[in-house]
Amino acid sequence: MEASQNTHFEAKPADAEAANTVIRVIPRMADLDPAAWNALAGDSPFLRHAFLHALETTGCVGADIGWEPVHLALFRDGKLDAAMPLYIKHHSWGEFVFDWAWADAYRRHGLSYYPKLVCCVPFSPVPGPRLLARNDEDRATLIQAALKLTQDLGFSSFHILFPTEPDHAALNATPLMHRSGFQFHWNNAGYAHFDDFLAAMTHDKRKKIRQERKKLDKLGVTFRWVEGRDSTDDDWDHFMRCYADTYARHRSDPHLNRAFFADLRTNLPDNLVLIIADRNGMPIACSFCIKDSQRLYGRHWGTLEYVPGLHFETCYQQGIEYAIAHGLQVFEGGAQGEHKLARGLIPTATHSWHWLENAEFRDAVDHFLERETDAISHYMDELEAPFRHEPPPSAKPA
Repeated sequence: MEASQNTHFEAKPADAEAANTVIRVIPRMADLDPAAWNALAGDSPFLRHAFLHALETTGCVGADIGWEPVHLALFRDGKLDAAMPLYIKHHSWGEFVFDWAWADAYRRHGLSYYPKLVCCVPFSPVPGPRLLARNDEDRATLIQAALKLTQDLGFSSFHILFPTEPDHAALNATPLMHRSGFQFHWNNAGYAHFDDFLAAMTHDKRKKIRQERKKLDKLGVTFRWVEGRDSTDDDWDHFMRCYADTYARHRSDPHLNRAFFADLRTNLPDNLVLIIADRNGMPIACSFCIKDSQRLYGRHWGTLEYVPGLHFETCYQQGIEYAIAHGLQVFEGGAQGEHKLARGLIPTATHSWHWLENAEFRDAVDHFLERETDAISHYMDELEAPFRHEPPPSAKPA
């Protein structure tokens, strides 16, 4: 299915204002007004027009690689009033809500699971708004339009990944199936300094982090935080070497290319942070983070040489220290990873919603999700918190 064929899709809400309202598929972010889109997207840099546009123009997403943009846009009196980032997917790579088993079950029964429709931010397991609207009515309208598009195209399913409030209320009012998940996030308890954060941890966790930091210091490893606006070509060349090496070690290619990061550096410089590790003055590792006014998001990392403890320090401890220094409230460490618990990141619930057109599979998956939700809830309850029961006085919010 080519994107050009999908541009003819139109749906009208069944309300009194329908005569002035239309929903269309938009195959390119370039066809949408950036200011109007950003007014709906809010503070999240991952939903900014520039971010999604960069993915398209640099070839990181496209029909040829199984990420075909078919964004839904609700126009009222000719103006963009609600929207949904939406993609036709021919695989499940880069989503971080794993439905490979569902696809395999379809295959074993002689059915096609792909293509499917997915509302998400490509390659970014970052919770945030997905139904970009100002009220629940428009959110519901977007969901109904996506379901109609799924049926019109004859696709197996529709999925919304990592939505946050207030999307949940609109989603709970639909027949879509809810799926629970979790990530590990660090929360700022009013720490003035990194030592305040360490003081709030249990003795063994605090001791381990301090020992690792001392070892790195003895090996001549230092760290610098490079803001996107202050970064150089050399900084980004170093990051790309590290980033590509991480994928090469797993015999795969990076999802994102140098042109994409260059585009972000130009158009979203105040949202970017590189954490660069130097050893005896030479860069050896790097992590790439994105930030908004409240959060720091750890996204990618790599290293050119193995140094014990370097991964944990570059990816987690430095991100936490940066967040404390800049007054950020949350550091999101990315998908999966129980090992993050010992670094001060605690389990945090994530959510997704799913619709399968096949009724028999829909019932089977619904029962599976009930059992999975119970298991995840039990698992999260059983995890041992890395903090003392009460933070020390210096770490408590004023």
